[in-house]
Amino acid sequence: MTTLKQAYRFALDQRPAQERGCRSHAGASRFAWNWGLARCKERYAAERKWYSAAELHKMWNAEKKADPALAWWPDNSKCAYQEAFRDLERALRDFVKSKKGQRKGKRLGFPKFKKRGKGSDSFRLTGVMRCDGSTVTLPRLGTIRTHEDTGKLASEIEAGTARILSATVSRTAQRWFVSFTVEAGRDVPGRHARPGTAIGIDLGVKTLLTGMDGEGRVIAVKGPKPLRSALRRLRRASRAHSRRQKGSNRRRRAAGRLARIHAKVASVRADALHKATTELAARYETMVVEDLNVTGMISNRKLARAVADQGFGAARRMLAYKTERDGGTLVVADRWYPSSKTCSDCGSVKAKLTLKDRIFACDQCGHTEDRDLNAARNLLHLAASGAESLNARGAAVRPGPAGHAVLKREPGTRKQRGKTGTASQQCEAAA
Repeated sequence: MTTLKQAYRFALDQRPAQERGCRSHAGASRFAWNWGLARCKERYAAERKWYSAAELHKMWNAEKKADPALAWWPDNSKCAYQEAFRDLERALRDFVKSKKGQRKGKRLGFPKFKKRGKGSDSFRLTGVMRCDGSTVTLPRLGTIRTHEDTGKLASEIEAGTARILSATVSRTAQRWFVSFTVEAGRDVPGRHARPGTAIGIDLGVKTLLTGMDGEGRVIAVKGPKPLRSALRRLRRASRAHSRRQKGSNRRRRAAGRLARIHAKVASVRADALHKATTELAARYETMVVEDLNVTGMISNRKLARAVADQGFGAARRMLAYKTERDGGTLVVADRWYPSSKTCSDCGSVKAKLTLKDRIFACDQCGHTEDRDLNAARNLLHLAASGAESLNARGAAVRPGPAGHAVLKREPGTRKQRGKTGTASQQCEAAA
């Protein structure tokens, strides 16, 4: 039995009074963030350091009782204020790490003040929370009906195999959701249900997923491309919103219609990705995917919309945690591995291959094949190499092709079951 953190998200069907309570809590969380950020900036200007979340909470407890203008604070749960201070402390800490180069990812800016109506409304709660089939019970907000059934989580809590750590209530497109962070005990298999199975997966803008497995089966998931389908409605809704007078009720209603279309697009995309990645993780023990530079691809104005519509980054994240959950292995090919330019038959690499070339034609052996299928077959070769010829300390056992050296101490090998890693171009090509 392994203890894992898992999230359960449910849509809320609130009464008007409960919705007003959620808006009040979101406003309290936003006020606490702005209040704490102002105090931190004042102290930094004088002492060159910030307050911690505990110090801010202590100062808040003293000021909220002394200032008559803050007499409204008891209307909301104390957790809304506490968690806002903790979020602020985390944001300041991440900003410092990012500035020093100790944090991966995009460079973070200094935390900003939050403005009402800008961004999403959300707040986090801790304490005693319950689920009962069709309802959830939250501190100060009481019992709220849910749109989906919560019976699975309720049964796990009753059986003692799960425990709610916190709940984040957020608003998306004028609808409120609650997301529970749950500490649950899971039986993670020591080995995949279908050992020895492998597949190479190529992500593309024409076809979302193109896979080739060890038995020669081709798996193709076209993807719904929800943004392209909704583009006409989005343009009309966006124009209608821009024509409304700022601050008017008609502009508010137009913003709601626009937000609902965006929310539906995101939901359709996430549903398709979840279904495809869940099936692949359950069917194959070893999967090889490309380490795509999604940020760089989105910066290309000719590719940005198509790449964002497919959701490459989300697909990669889902495959990572689902393979670990099912006892499989995810191998990530090196970013510079030419999977599309390499001939899957003879191994020669083309000097140039444009995006318009949908059929791969080898200049050496004359082999022709669909571009995505050829890339998936090359990635499958990496899966066979990682499964059979790599270990934690040694290099590839098989002799590699001419011009390809091997590297030692490679991550992402077979021995790191349930882990994700990066397989280098040179080492993995020695199949």
